[in-house]
Parts: sequence; structure tokens; C-alpha cells
Amino acid sequence: MARIAVIGAGMGAMAAAARLAVAGHRVTVYERASTYGGALGRFERDGFTFDTGPGLLRLPAVYRDLFLKTGKEPLEDRVELTPTDPAARHLFADGTDVSLPNASRAGVVSALDGALGAGAGEKWGDFLGRARDAWDRSRRPLLEEPLWPDWQVLARDPYPALRLRRLLRSPRQASTLAEIGAWELGDPRLAALLTSHGLAEGLDPRTAPASAALLPYLEQSFGSWYVRGGMRELARAVYERCLARRVTFVFDAEVTGIVEKDGRAAGVELAGGEVAEADHVVLAAQPRPGSGPLSGREPWRDGDMRPAADPAPGRFTVLLALRGERPADAVHRTVVHSPDAAAEAEAVFTTRHPAIRPTVTVLRPDDPATRPDDAHEAVTLTATVPPQGPVDWTDEQVRERYADTLVEVAGAAVPELRERILWRVARTPADTEAETGAQGGSVPAPSLAGAGAHRLHPGNRTRLPGLYLAGGWAHPGGGLAHAGMSGALVSGLIVEGDDFRGSQ
Repeated sequence: MARIAVIGAGMGAMAAAARLAVAGHRVTVYERASTYGGALGRFERDGFTFDTGPGLLRLPAVYRDLFLKTGKEPLEDRVELTPTDPAARHLFADGTDVSLPNASRAGVVSALDGALGAGAGEKWGDFLGRARDAWDRSRRPLLEEPLWPDWQVLARDPYPALRLRRLLRSPRQASTLAEIGAWELGDPRLAALLTSHGLAEGLDPRTAPASAALLPYLEQSFGSWYVRGGMRELARAVYERCLARRVTFVFDAEVTGIVEKDGRAAGVELAGGEVAEADHVVLAAQPRPGSGPLSGREPWRDGDMRPAADPAPGRFTVLLALRGERPADAVHRTVVHSPDAAAEAEAVFTTRHPAIRPTVTVLRPDDPATRPDDAHEAVTLTATVPPQGPVDWTDEQVRERYADTLVEVAGAAVPELRERILWRVARTPADTEAETGAQGGSVPAPSLAGAGAHRLHPGNRTRLPGLYLAGGWAHPGGGLAHAGMSGALVSGLIVEGDDFRGSQ
């Protein structure tokens, strides 16, 4: 039985902790905050309840597997998972309105044909076929296996881009998400549908590799799921599973250093000077050399695989407490697209300013647990924005002006929205940074093949024996499902060592 110290109590950390405890190890989790869950936070006021992190779950099989492997108890015995159908309603700048069914490729094709015109659905369906090929080629090395020692092979993009002939000019093939939209899909609304998936993950469609096409494929093939009571309930269920497996949690415990002995990780040092010895250390927080546990060291296994120099984008969220009941025909998720996607990308990723007319996601869960009674409704608005730093999100005027912008845009999805507002709370990347410690309040994107392997995250093994990386800032990257996968990979590496070949 080994002693294992886990730094952080986010979803990747807890996924690793539960699996390691079941394997017979003594696991202690050290969390700088006063609660578990990482980005899966909750805001409560006057009987309203809001998620402050991800609002939906994709690839629920990751957490189903976690619960079966750590107790042979179905996830659905602990939380109520419900598919959102339709998966999303999309409102485009030209007034086109289309609702796409959940996990039904044929239904999506039919809906797009009906809303955008004959042939639009077929074009999108053909694109999804190519995205499926990218998924089949990259799923195992990107999600289910530790990062290969020769990870450079993932520099090649698995997306089978069409070879498009041009009169008197050489053929061209799309290498980015934006190029797929412009060259293969053609219709600006289909292009907006595609690139919005990348933007939602904090990816610049102009530079995101074509392999990012698998993002809409995952949604439309495996569905979108909501946890009754809010996504925080998923964090609670995983936390309780850890407690049931005798994982120890120490909250309000900031780890300031990793103890080394005989050339390997041998424990952690806490802010008060206390040292907790361990045989293995799992760092499940953003690994930033020069501060915190990694002060003075860079533990990446491969020298070229370092976090990006500039912080990734964050999320701006407006929590709305509304008077009036939720209409029976309201859709759980609506995406109101920007009228100028190129200008939005330029603002968020290049000039580092909030977009003037952003793409806004509107969440309206049909969940009594989110509101004081049926005469009220809880609505959440979200947009991708530059991180704290380039924009001073602590400035109240900046924050409130941008909250006004999101409310104005969301009015296209929620009639009489302004008139219904009882109160609102704006949350910015500055809040994310304060609560999770992520630099600039950035949200990590999922790992992607292609782009010279620059879209990969550091591997779960490090140069320092006994030190492992988990969570959204490590392989296979950001997102609820990906965090759960990282926990499975780290536990496999510790339990099976060099014999571990990946999750099954």
C-alpha cells in the first residue's frame, strides 16, 4: 500500500483518487480552497441555484466507468442524468432558427435541410462522416492512452480534408476549423455552427487544427446530458465516492512545494511549513513553473511540450434570476451566434478585447431545483472572452457593461428578458482565477492532434519519478470528460507502472 498525495480536488483529481484508493493505496487530497469540485462550482441566492462552471456533460461513459470501477454501482444510482433534447437551438445572424436533436445524425441532417435549405443537411452529414474518421483515428492515443514517448506522430492531422480543385490553381485542403467552414461547408451558417464548437472550448477557429472537427461529432453522436440539481451534483457524487473509498480530504491547504528525496517525489510541503510524506504525488492543478508546487522546476517529460506562454481565454457568465415561469417550449441550450465570427475571433484571440457582439450560450434548465418555485426561472448566459490581465475584469464598470451586452444578445432567445430580471450576477475570468488558481482564469481546451502537436497538453508522467499530472491542464486536456480520463490514466500509470497500456 503506497501513500499518495493529490494536489487539488477537481474532477480529474478526485477521479484519480477514487481509483487509487480502490487499488489499495492510502490517498490524501490537499485542496487550497474550502471545497471540492474545482471548476464545478455553485452559486445560490434567494432560492435560485446556478452552476458556475460547465453546464452540460458529454461522454458520460467516462463517469459511468469511474463508478463501476470504484464500487460496481451505476452512476445513475447517485445522480439523475437526463439527455437534453433538442441538444441545442441555434439562432444565426440572418434570423435562421434551427433546433438540432440530441444524438441523432439523421435528425440533424433533416433539421438543417428544413431550416437552411435542401442540401445543407447532406453537406453537414458528409462533414460529420469525415469528423468520425478523425475521431476513430485519434480516440485511442488522445483519450485512452498515456501520451506516447514519440508524441510527435500526433503532429499529423487525422481529419481527412477534402482535396478541392480550383481552376488554374493548385488544389487546396482545409487545415483549420475556419477553413473547413469556408471551403468544405460553404454556407456561412454551417460555418458558424462548426466554429462555435471550437470557440466554446476556447479555441481560435482560425488556428485550431482541422481535427477539432471531432467536437461537433462528439456532441451529435454521444449527446449532451444534464445532471438534475445542476452539474455540481456530479462533483458531489464523485466526492462522496472518494469518501466511501476512504480518501482523506484536507481543505484550505495550499501546497507550496514538492518534496524530493533520492531523485524522486517524496511528498508535499504546505503553506504553513508542514511536510506530508508520500510515495507518489499527483498534481491536478495548473502546472506553472516558478510558483506554487513547481517553483523553480519544469517537470515536463518532453522539453517542447510546455503550456502556452499566453493564458488561454476564459468565460464570462451572467447568472439571471427571472420572474415568470419557464415556458413549456423553452429549449435547454440556445446558441445565439455572432453576426461577425471573424471579428469575434480577432477580438478574443488577437487584440484581447471582449467581442462587441459575442456568441452567447443561453442555458434554461427545466429543473425545479434551480428556482424557488414555478413562478420563477434561472437562466445562465456564457461567452468566451480574453483572460484576466489583457482585460481588467475586476473593474466593475467593465464587468457590468459586458453583462449588459450578453443580456442584449440573449434577448433573441428569451423574449422580454430585461423586463423579467429580478437580479443578476456577473462572473468573470477574475473570479475563476481567484477560485481555481488558473492563470488569468483561463479554461483549458481539449488536446487535439495536428498543428505540429502544439495542441497537446503535458503528459501524465513527468521527468521527476513519482510525480504525475492530472486534470484539465494535463493530457488529454480540458473538459469534464477529459478530466475524468486523465484521472483514469494517472491511476493506471501508478498501479500498473510501465505495463499500463491505456484505459479499456
